[in-house]
Amino acid sequence: MTLAPFMRRAALLAAALGAALLSACSPAKLLDRAVPRDTYDFEGGVAYGTAPRQKLDVFLPLPTALPAAGRRPLVVFFFGGAWTTGDRATFRFVGEALASRGAVVVLPDYGLSPAFRYPVFVQDSALAVKWALDNAQRLGADPKQVYVMGHSAGAYNAAMVALDDRWLGALGSSPRQLAGWIGLAGPYDFLPIENPDAKLAFDWPNTLPESQPLRHVTSAAPRTLLMAVGKDTLVNPIRNTRQMAEHLRAAGVDVQVQEFDDLGHVTLIANVAKPLHWLGGPVLPPIVKFLGLP
Repeated sequence: MTLAPFMRRAALLAAALGAALLSACSPAKLLDRAVPRDTYDFEGGVAYGTAPRQKLDVFLPLPTALPAAGRRPLVVFFFGGAWTTGDRATFRFVGEALASRGAVVVLPDYGLSPAFRYPVFVQDSALAVKWALDNAQRLGADPKQVYVMGHSAGAYNAAMVALDDRWLGALGSSPRQLAGWIGLAGPYDFLPIENPDAKLAFDWPNTLPESQPLRHVTSAAPRTLLMAVGKDTLVNPIRNTRQMAEHLRAAGVDVQVQEFDDLGHVTLIANVAKPLHWLGGPVLPPIVKFLGLP
């Protein structure tokens, strides 16, 4: 076995660590610096509501990217962070990864705990998806190819919008308008709540049972791609991802599942970034295929 790949990876790690020490940058900022900025067009800080955090960024494929305008899928991606931390800017790498492959990508912020609690972040997520449905054609996407996607707490948001028709229904839309949903290491059945941040976000022990995505699985659910880490210590993949898949299959929903043993809870989404493809996985190709991209 050649040592060349190992040496290249070691050199990358050494360079990243050295840069961090010199500039006192966070890993997220280092990653952001390494992600290309010339592979997509950008619309930033677009309001999808009136609240300060109801803003989103749009990543648009370049004119030369396939597929042609009007046939492109649109992906609304929700970041994780236990509903208490996170912002859309940190996840630019997700927008770049998918837009450079030909998808229109929408990255919204949403209300976070402790200032906001369930169901505010679900309502914000639905409002952002409603904005995407209404603007898909203007953005050069196919209005019939709108997907919701999320990682960790963001996967919960995506699941609730895709499975529980109360949220889009209140806005005059429906989950039936979605072409599919993608969940990465999502919590879909987590009562009783043990995570301190989640306890606050869901007002435990007064958490409503209907706050759990698993309770909203029906035969009307959009086709689904579930991804998880086999040894995830933050979100149990057996109780959440595998159980969600079982319920969807029992309801007759088209569901695909992929688990990774060489990634962690955070590196599952980080692997999507071009500079971090070598971490394991790969995570991006199944997503690209699910979206119908070449």
